[in-house]
Amino acid sequence: MTPERPDPAVPTATYRLQLQPGFPFGAAADAVPYVASLGVSHLHLSPVLEAVPGSAHGYDVVDHTRVREELGGEEGLRELARTAREHGLGLVVDIVPNHMAMSPRHNHALWEVLRDGPASRYARWFDIDWEAQGGQVLLPVLGGPLGTEIDRLRTDGDVLRYYDHVFPLREGTAQLPLPQLLDAQWYRPVWWRLARTELNYRRFFSISELIGVRVEDPEVFEATHATVLRLLREGVIDGLRVDHPDGLADPDGYLRRLHEATGGRWTVVEKILSDGEPLPASWPVAGTTGYDALRHVDGLFTDPAGFGELLGQYRRFAAPQTDRGGDWGATVRRAAYKVLTHELATEVDRLTRVASRLCATSPEPGLRDRAPWALRTALLELLVRLEVYRPYTSVDAAGVVTEEAAAEARLAFAVPEEAGAVDVVRDLVLGRYGDGPRHVEFRTRFAQTASALRAKSVEDTAFYRYVPLLSANEVGGDPGSPAVSPERFHAYCARVQRDWPATGTVVSTHDTKRSADVRAALHVLTECPGRWADVLAEVTRTGEGVPDAQVAWAAWQTVFGLGPAEEERVRGALLKHVREAGLYTSWTEQEPPYEEAVARFVAAGPCGVPGERVAAFRAALEPHIRANVLGTALVQLTMPGVPDLYQGTEHEYRALVDPDNRRTVAFPSVPAAGAVTDADADAYAAADAKEVVTRAALGLRARRPEVFGDTASYAPLTAEGPAAAHCPAFVRSGEVLTAVTRLSLRLTEAGGWRGTRLPLPPGRWTDVLEPGREFTGHARVADLFERLPVALLERVPD
Repeated sequence: MTPERPDPAVPTATYRLQLQPGFPFGAAADAVPYVASLGVSHLHLSPVLEAVPGSAHGYDVVDHTRVREELGGEEGLRELARTAREHGLGLVVDIVPNHMAMSPRHNHALWEVLRDGPASRYARWFDIDWEAQGGQVLLPVLGGPLGTEIDRLRTDGDVLRYYDHVFPLREGTAQLPLPQLLDAQWYRPVWWRLARTELNYRRFFSISELIGVRVEDPEVFEATHATVLRLLREGVIDGLRVDHPDGLADPDGYLRRLHEATGGRWTVVEKILSDGEPLPASWPVAGTTGYDALRHVDGLFTDPAGFGELLGQYRRFAAPQTDRGGDWGATVRRAAYKVLTHELATEVDRLTRVASRLCATSPEPGLRDRAPWALRTALLELLVRLEVYRPYTSVDAAGVVTEEAAAEARLAFAVPEEAGAVDVVRDLVLGRYGDGPRHVEFRTRFAQTASALRAKSVEDTAFYRYVPLLSANEVGGDPGSPAVSPERFHAYCARVQRDWPATGTVVSTHDTKRSADVRAALHVLTECPGRWADVLAEVTRTGEGVPDAQVAWAAWQTVFGLGPAEEERVRGALLKHVREAGLYTSWTEQEPPYEEAVARFVAAGPCGVPGERVAAFRAALEPHIRANVLGTALVQLTMPGVPDLYQGTEHEYRALVDPDNRRTVAFPSVPAAGAVTDADADAYAAADAKEVVTRAALGLRARRPEVFGDTASYAPLTAEGPAAAHCPAFVRSGEVLTAVTRLSLRLTEAGGWRGTRLPLPPGRWTDVLEPGREFTGHARVADLFERLPVALLERVPD
C-alpha cells in the first residue's frame, strides 16, 4: 500500500542529498525507500540544472533551461520524483540565482556575450561594467602576463584557444594577426593575478570562475527561472532553497517576485544572520536554511566558563598576535582590511568610481570636492566595521552602517575636514541624497561588496586564524562568544515559533566546516580545558616539526574531533586551513616549504604515534561526546522549524570541511529497523543510538505534524534540584517533551543528578525512545536518562 503523501505545502522534515556524477538521480531514487523509512517528508536536492561537466556540487550552473544530463536529465529527475511520491516524499530543490559559471564553452549565454558584446541579447544577463577596461570583459585565465603566454594562444576557425579554454571570435576578426585580433574582441584574456584589481564583472565572493547574474531584471529572472517554475507547476518539485541571496542587487525584490511566481511555495533562503540580527520581516519566505539554529544548538552544549579557560590555554600555547588570532574582534577587523585591499580590490575600485562620479556631478554642495582617495578610505573604514552581512532596502540601513561606526571611521583621517568623506559615504548608503540611478547603483554595490567581505573575512579567513575552539568556527557562528545559556536558547526558540515557525534548521550541511558530530566532541573540551592543555603539552614534547603553534593547536583539535581517520583526510583539511588563514601561505601565494612542513607535522604528530594519546583521551571522554551528539540531534529534530538532515547524519557522521563532507554516502537497500524496544541495556550498546533517536523524533513529527507546525507552541520546562542547569527541556504544544543532558562531564564531576527532578506537565507521559516506560508528576532525571542521555516523551491521551 502506498503511504499517504503529506501536505506538500510545508515539509515536516527534509533530507539533503548531494547530487554529483557519482551519485545521480538514479542513485537517489534507489535511496528513496531507506530515506522514506526515516520519517522525513521531502528529499532536499542540491542544484539540478546543467552545470560545468564533472562538477561535484552543481552551484556552477551553465544552462538554466535544462536539467543536468550528468545526473540523468529531466526524465531522470521526473523518475526520481515519481519514486519519491510512491514512498510519500516530495522534493525540495536548491536554486542558484546569484551567479553562473564563467565557462564560455559550456555557458551558451556567456559565449554570445563574449562574441557579440553589449549588443548581445544576453548582455543584460551578466553584471558587467562595460565602461571599464575599454569595454572589454577581462578574462583572468592566463598563467602569466600576456607576453609570456601569447605563443600558447591560437586561433582555430572562429574560436580562440588557450589550453582547455575556448572563446568565440568577434565576427570578421578571425584573419587578423594575433595581437590585433586580441584587441578587436569584446573580451581580453589576461594573467589571472589581474583579477584582484582589474576585473570588470561581479563575481561570487572572490571566485572569478563564477560571474554575477542580474536577476533583478524581470526578463533575466523569467529566463533563468522558467524551468524551475515549470517543474513546480507540474508538481515535480514542491519547494525551494535559495542559495546566497545576499549577493543579489535587490534581495527584497527578488524574493517578492519569486514568491509570486511560485504561488507561495515553501521557500527558505541561505541567509547568514549575525548574532542578534533578525531576518527581514517583509521577506515572503518561510525562513532561513538554518545556520542561526545551528549556532544556538551548538552554544547550548558549550560551557561558557570553560571556553574562557580554553581561550587562556590557547593564548599561552600558541601566543597569537592580537589581530592575527589572539582576539576575535581584532582578528576579524584585520582580515577585513586584507580582503578589501586584496581579494576584493576590484570591487572597492568600482564602488569608489561610482561614489566619485556621484560627488563630482551632484548639485548637492555637501558632496562636492571629495577626493577619490578620501572616498575610498571612508568606504574601507565603514565596510570593515559592519557587523552583519549587508543592509537591505526593507530594513533601516542606519542600524547597519551606524553612527558609532562612522565615528570610528573618521579617526582614520588626519585632517578633520577630510573626514567628512565618511559622512558623505554613509549618507549615500542611507539614501539621504536621493534615489537616482547612480544613487541606487552605489547603494547596491555597497551592499553586495559588504556581503562578499563578510563571507571572505569572517568565514574564509578569521575562522582559520582565531582557533581556541574549532567547533565555534562555523557558518553563522560567533567564535568570540560561542556559549548559549538555556534561557537564551529558549528565548530564541520562542521567537522562531512566533515569527518563523516553518524556517529551516540544520546542524550539518554541505558547507559546514565540521559536521555536527565532530563539533559535539569538540564542545567537550570546554568542560576540561586544563586536561586538554596537559594532553597538548605531552604530545608536543613527543612530537616533531611543529610548523607554528596556532596550526598545531588547530591540528590537534581536528584529530580530537574527528577521531581516528585516514591521514589524507586530515592533511587535506589542514592544508586548506593554512591557505585560508593566509598567515604563512595562501591559495594565491603558496609557500611550498611551509606547506610541506605542515604535511610532515600531520603525519608525524596528529596522525602519528603522538596522535594515539589524543585518541586515548577522546576515548575516555566518549560518554560525554555521546551525550552531546544525541542531545544535538534530538534538540534540532524537535525544536521549532523544519529540520534538514544532511546525508548520512542519521548515523554517527564525522566529516571535515569540503570536499571531505561531500563524499558520497552508501545507503542500505533495505530500511533499517525502527526504535530499539529491548529493555536490556546491552541493546543500546549494540544499536546505533543516534539512528534510534533520529527515527523516533522524525516519526513523531510525521505522525503528529500539528504538534510541531505553524500553530504549535513552545514552552521551556525547568528542572528542579542541584543539577537543574544540566537538564534543558521543552514541551511542544503540550504533547511532546524533549529533555537532554548538557555539559555532562561537569555534571559527572559534580556528583551526577543527585535527586534532580523534572516537573512534567499534567498527564501520563510515555517514552518514545524506550516504549513501555511511563512517567508522571516530578520525574527523577536519573530515571529519564537511565539508558540514554536524552529523553523524548509523548503525552498519553486521556
